[in-house]
Amino acid sequence: MSETSYDQSTGYRQRTGWTGWITFAGVMMIIGGTVNLIYGIIAAVNDEWVVWTNRADVYLDISEWGWAHIILGGIVLLSGIGVFSGNILARTVAVILASISLIANFFFIPVYPLWALTVITIDALVIWALTAHGGEMREV
Repeated sequence: MSETSYDQSTGYRQRTGWTGWITFAGVMMIIGGTVNLIYGIIAAVNDEWVVWTNRADVYLDISEWGWAHIILGGIVLLSGIGVFSGNILARTVAVILASISLIANFFFIPVYPLWALTVITIDALVIWALTAHGGEMREV
């Protein structure tokens, strides 16, 4: 199964409609990286966090996680931009970073449950789009 369709009238390979998924993945990575940067900055600045549970309150220092999200968000943002080139290295880095982002946000479920689950879902969709149809963004 080829990644692009062949147009007999021009003799060139044409992009298919699946490139929309790659555009989606690149845009979602840019948005996700930007949002990770924003709430990483918030966590780094607001380093004292209290979570109230049914049993007790827990005092957390999340400034380290904030810096981790700032770095990860910046790298995800840059690789999201690189996805638009169709370069296999940019796609590979993007899949690795989306996987790391998925795992990192898994640990954030107790702090930001709805947001962490949203980012996990977007990361899973990005991984699928990049691995299934990533090559179609290359110049044909």
